[in-house]
Formats: sequence, C-alpha cells, structure tokens
Amino acid sequence: MTAGRQIDFWFLIGSTYSYLSVMRLQSVEASSGIRFNWRPFNAREIMVEQNNRPFVGKPVKSAYMWRDIERRAGKYGIPIRTPAPYPLTQLEFANQVAVVAAEEGWCAAYTMATYRRWFQMGLEPGKDPNLSDSLREAGQDPDRVIREARSERIANALKAATDSARALGIFGSPTFAVGNEIFWGDDRLDDAIAWSQHGTLQSQPGAPAPH
Repeated sequence: MTAGRQIDFWFLIGSTYSYLSVMRLQSVEASSGIRFNWRPFNAREIMVEQNNRPFVGKPVKSAYMWRDIERRAGKYGIPIRTPAPYPLTQLEFANQVAVVAAEEGWCAAYTMATYRRWFQMGLEPGKDPNLSDSLREAGQDPDRVIREARSERIANALKAATDSARALGIFGSPTFAVGNEIFWGDDRLDDAIAWSQHGTLQSQPGAPAPH
C-alpha cells in the first residue's frame, strides 16, 4: 500500500549535502508528479544531542565532503564553487527565516536562493548580503521577514519542528519522509520517490524511473 504522493523534505540550511537536493527538487517534482513539503528544522541540535559532529575538526573527512559534493553536483549539472563558508555562524537564524517562509508558502524560493548564493557565490546564509538578496529574490520585504523571524513565536516554531523531526527518528539533513518511512541523504531521494509511488523499493513492471 502506498503512503501517498507527497514527500516531506526535512532540511537544515547549513547542511552541505542538502544543496544537492534543494537545487533539484523542483525538476524532480515536475518529472515525478510528487509534491515536496519543505520542512525546515534544526538538525544540528539533534546531532549535538547524539555527539555527532561529522566534519568539524576533521580535515581529511571535510576535504572528501567537498570533493564528493562537487562530483555529485557535476552529475546533476548543478553549478558549484567550493569550499563554501562552513560551518555557518547564523545557522539558527537562517532556519528561523525558513520557518517564516514555510508558513507563508515561499520556502522553496527562499531556500534555493540562499543555497545558490552560498554554494555558487560564497555568501553565508543568514546574514547580508545573502539574506536580504535572497528574500528579495523570493519576492519578500527583508525588513518585515527579518523582524518576524527574530520573534519568540518563530523561535518556538523552529523548536517545535525539530521536536517533530526527532519524534519521527530523523537525525540529519536532508531527510525525505513518506509517512513514517524516512530516507536520509540526497542519495536516498530515488528510494523515497519509489516508496511514495509504490510502497516498496522493488521495481514495478512497466513503472517509469523516478526522474
């Protein structure tokens, strides 16, 4: 039995591998007919709880990460310039802005604009010029959004989203959730699509490829 044709896309602005997913979900939606529900959360909070710091203080692993992302971006035809600023100094605030965007229906536009400036122009998310320019690109007034994003209500909304992700067993970004089935990592997107379409990862006779 399938879980429906919607996939929750749980992401953290600040996750490097999420760039690969963020920049291709719109084309995947068009080719698969599946709608992605953009769900910002604070994956770093969950990772710290689990003593998981995958790249900080690990230069060899960090060098591999950047090269791996470059290779995969080349595979997808996504422009990239590495290394990008990392880790982010305004990570939590960048994601509070994403919560406002998710509430108001322009999360994909803001997140794509933010990641594009981060990974293609070397401009850190959550601070200017990336922040205001990305908000304008998404058709929003930066002063209004920044003021709302700094509110206690939005800070609490990000914490609530993180609690929801934690309750589902999500521990990293990007994660794709089809009901209670979770698929962690950009390289699991095709599996999430298959599960959404068929309720299984087994090939279906005559079924088209996810994208």
